[in-house]
Amino acid sequence: MFDVSNQAVNEVLAGRATRVAITLTPDGGVRVAVDGPGVPFEDNADLDGPGLRAQLTQTYVGPRTLGRDAALVGWLHVGLFVATALSSRLTAEVRHGGVRKVQEYVRSVAVAPPAEVGPADDSGTVITFWPDADIFETTQVSSDTLVERFRELAFLNRGLDISLSDERRPAQSRSVQCRFLGGARDFVAFLDQHAGTPVDPETISFERQDERMAGTMEVAFRWRNTQEERFRTFANSHPTLAVSTHDLGFRDGLAAAVSAYAREQRRLTASDPDLQAGQIVKGLTAVVSVKLDHPEFEGATRGALANTAVQACVEEATREHLGHWLREHPKRAEAVLGRILHDVRRD
Repeated sequence: MFDVSNQAVNEVLAGRATRVAITLTPDGGVRVAVDGPGVPFEDNADLDGPGLRAQLTQTYVGPRTLGRDAALVGWLHVGLFVATALSSRLTAEVRHGGVRKVQEYVRSVAVAPPAEVGPADDSGTVITFWPDADIFETTQVSSDTLVERFRELAFLNRGLDISLSDERRPAQSRSVQCRFLGGARDFVAFLDQHAGTPVDPETISFERQDERMAGTMEVAFRWRNTQEERFRTFANSHPTLAVSTHDLGFRDGLAAAVSAYAREQRRLTASDPDLQAGQIVKGLTAVVSVKLDHPEFEGATRGALANTAVQACVEEATREHLGHWLREHPKRAEAVLGRILHDVRRD
């Protein structure tokens, strides 16, 4: 499922399309439609990569790395082939050059070559597949899980337009569209919508490109009057674990900036130790997203980002930006620092 939708999202992020629409159909199928010029079935010189037929039938087609803005980079990925292999039936429709072509597969085998079935007054690519009940214990797809993931992608890729329609039960059909222009700032607001009141209403955020890590970072965070921390970290739009280098760098940057400001304001004495990240993140909601040309992952599930340069780059950027924010907003800074020191002394 996600291999097909990620492929469509990559078309948008690469600038070849503008929107993705996923539909759960009444007969148990999943339809993934993306606009744009449509991907021709056959390879040709105008394509930046393989044709659709190759994508549907080959496990490896073209370069592995799709670039820092791609939704799926650095993970085990076999592309559209996985949908062909795991579906009892799959149809591919391409509207390109005023012509509509369709090809059908049954349990990985093409029924016939791609065939013209009529004219097309628009363009795009549609993949519809039916998960194979002989392979999966259940072929039911959770719409809530899909919405959560598509919402993440829309937050992390500003302006991405992706929708999900669940038509499996006509009397209870639902449709959700995800498109956010505020990026990580909107993500923080979403995570905080049922939390306590903010220590300061402003969401602190920044974006930076750093060629030392061959990528970009987008960070947004704010403190709330709660003990719970909400951390979400991503690398090339994939969720990552707390041991990832960008997460560690962000926490180090927070600790350095707040400790330095506390000393400037004489809220820490010369004999007081620096504040630690664990003391500062209580009540913090944060989204840290990096997009890298060459992400490296480790761990049993390859869920931890391992690029060593990322930690120092994110630490430096966080320390500098938060340090400037604290000095430029003394009243707001006092509310944040007062909250942190109160918790530290209480503990």
